[in-house]
Amino acid sequence: MSGAVQTGWAPSSDPATPAPARRGRRWLLVATVLWAVLLAGLAWMSVRDDPPTVREQRSVDEAAPVVDRAVGELARAAGAAGLLELGAMRINAGCRVTPFSDGAALRREVGVLAAVGTEQAVLRGIADRLPATWRAGVGPGLDGPELHADAGDFVAVEGRPTGDGRLRLTVDTGCRPLGAGYDPKPATGAGPEATALTAALTALDRSSDAAPELVTAPCPDGALARTARSAAGSGPAAAGALAPLAGGTPLLDNPPVYAYRAGDVTVLAELGPDSARVAATVGCPG
Repeated sequence: MSGAVQTGWAPSSDPATPAPARRGRRWLLVATVLWAVLLAGLAWMSVRDDPPTVREQRSVDEAAPVVDRAVGELARAAGAAGLLELGAMRINAGCRVTPFSDGAALRREVGVLAAVGTEQAVLRGIADRLPATWRAGVGPGLDGPELHADAGDFVAVEGRPTGDGRLRLTVDTGCRPLGAGYDPKPATGAGPEATALTAALTALDRSSDAAPELVTAPCPDGALARTARSAAGSGPAAAGALAPLAGGTPLLDNPPVYAYRAGDVTVLAELGPDSARVAATVGCPG
């Protein structure tokens, strides 16, 4: 019988993992959680304080004021004698923001006078008078010269000839989330544009039971550009009926389009065989 005494040890709760390794793993878990919390906080601050970096971060209702201001800038750049008409806000739904998300695009148009052969010069003049931050430029397009600019917040501006002595300038948000929806308040009040519209309709022997459509845009100086528009049917209308109002010197006489100045108002008439569409516009100060 041996008198040697066998020594032993108390086993740990996890024999496979030394205590220092367990402590390191806990600290790693804590650090990961803190890092996730920090990233979430930074993301929230960025969403709250930073401007959007992609179009999908600005909904249609949020972009609408940018579109209106852009239309006002275009009205000023076109000049009082060159501006023919302000278009109303149009929302085109059904586009796809992502493969899983529907969206909508908001668009407004501005009609500008440009006699055939002068389109490029008129577009360049407009581009030169737009804000420098828009980076507006004019270059060749598929059907003639084209203007391209960036009004900010991913709102695009384009302009091109329509082939009948006019230019069509468009302000477009592109497809983006609808957000809360856009329901603009109707423009109210009547100015010289309403008087000029009534005079033109009377000369054409037209009347409409419906109130004229009135659209506005804020000018850079705080005033409002305004267009009053009406459509009436019941037989053909002749541009000659408007000649006395034009004083014999129309801005545009390219059937079926006729335009003239009446004081501070530009009147545009599109005279079809069975209907007439007349718009009277007051622009922005230059």
